[in-house]
Amino acid sequence: MRVIAGTARSVPLKTLQGKGTRPTTDRIKETLFNILQEDLYGCRFLDLFAGSGQIGIEALSRGAAEAVFVDYSRSAAGCIQDNLKKTKLEDKARVYPMDVIGALKRLSYEEPFSLVFLDPPYQEHLEQEVLRVLAGSSLISDSTKIVVEAEKDTDFSYVEEMGYSIMRTKEYKTNKHVFLCLREDRKG
Repeated sequence: MRVIAGTARSVPLKTLQGKGTRPTTDRIKETLFNILQEDLYGCRFLDLFAGSGQIGIEALSRGAAEAVFVDYSRSAAGCIQDNLKKTKLEDKARVYPMDVIGALKRLSYEEPFSLVFLDPPYQEHLEQEVLRVLAGSSLISDSTKIVVEAEKDTDFSYVEEMGYSIMRTKEYKTNKHVFLCLREDRKG
């Protein structure tokens, strides 16, 4: 696993050991960032269920102004800190080793994020809970884009009831990225 592009290009990243993590492959990460490239420069990036931090670090390397990483695992937080030091991006980042919902409440006083990425454990429906909290918070705005990484068969039919629109879905062999924004009638 490595940084694909930007200021930290080709820097190898540390990964978490164990079966509880699913690092995003370089190919999928490259596809994701090709889709997001126009939104990255100068953005505020929120990486939830961050694992090794590779997605937020890629965003920083490609020009994001700031990234906030959240993962409840202390070993994940340590891995993220190590990767930030290795890529020399630690001055643009904050790491919260805590529960995602607790972190969202803690961050609630901040300006909205431009991009939110979440890659929760599969089949636990944590994305529903996080999307519900985000919809009622000041952490997202009319222009915020949210990307959820999920198993290919994960149902997102509920998001419209929460006030979101699905902008795009990109499917891969076993998983997918679902791109969301606030519904037009919820904006402004």
